[in-house]
Amino acid sequence: MALRKRSLALAGHATSLALEPAFWGVLEEMAQARGMSLSELVARIDSERGGSPLASACRLAALSHARGPLDS
Repeated sequence: MALRKRSLALAGHATSLALEPAFWGVLEEMAQARGMSLSELVARIDSERGGSPLASACRLAALSHARGPLDS
C-alpha cells in the first residue's frame, strides 16, 4: 500500500507526514469524534509521543482507537 503524504502545521511549523490511507482514515475519524481538526489531533499526538517518530506515534494512536477499549 502506498503512503499518502499530507502537510500539517505543528507548533507553528509546516511539516509533512506520510502514512498509509487506512491510517489517515482512522485519524480523521478520531479527530471528528473528539471535535477537533486533523492538525489539532496530530499536534496532540506529537506532544505526547516522547522520543518515538511522529509517523509511528500516529499509527499507534490509530491502532489503539480502532481496537477500542480493552477488556480487563
